[in-house]
Amino acid sequence: MRVYLPATIAMLSELSSSGEFLPVNGTAFAVTPALREFYTSGSTEELEYAALLEAARASLRLIASERDVADERTPVRTRRVVVSADLDDVTVRSDLDDAVVRLSGSVPMTAVAAVHVDTAEAEPAVSVAAEVVDSADLGDQDAELALGDVEDHELAWYAPQEVPFLLELM
Repeated sequence: MRVYLPATIAMLSELSSSGEFLPVNGTAFAVTPALREFYTSGSTEELEYAALLEAARASLRLIASERDVADERTPVRTRRVVVSADLDDVTVRSDLDDAVVRLSGSVPMTAVAAVHVDTAEAEPAVSVAAEVVDSADLGDQDAELALGDVEDHELAWYAPQEVPFLLELM
């Protein structure tokens, strides 16, 4: 099953150096039966894009969390990151949300199909959205507009072997 793992630049750096990705709480997103049911029409590709966007929104929460513990010596990079991987050991958790799945352990780099990262132009919008993502979930209209602004930025696609070069350029 193709899963979409929310991440940050720091987590991507760890994946690059260690060769494995440890998802926070084992949480990922995928095309689940509940997601298919929610979108009564749409191709598999469109449903995969919906799951990718859910992971990108979760990446905003991870960025906000990193900001909470960062200090001046370790600035937080404000780019959404989603790691796409193909895995067999996945537990569907539709009780949490339509696209949520749980993984039992780490994800080896060999399972990574692609990495999706914001471009530099998205950083200001990502920075604002990371501040208000929780408020948007609670119905704040201004926060929803901020999330809409960041979702106007498409994530760039990178092959797994390009990750070290991507990180070097940042």
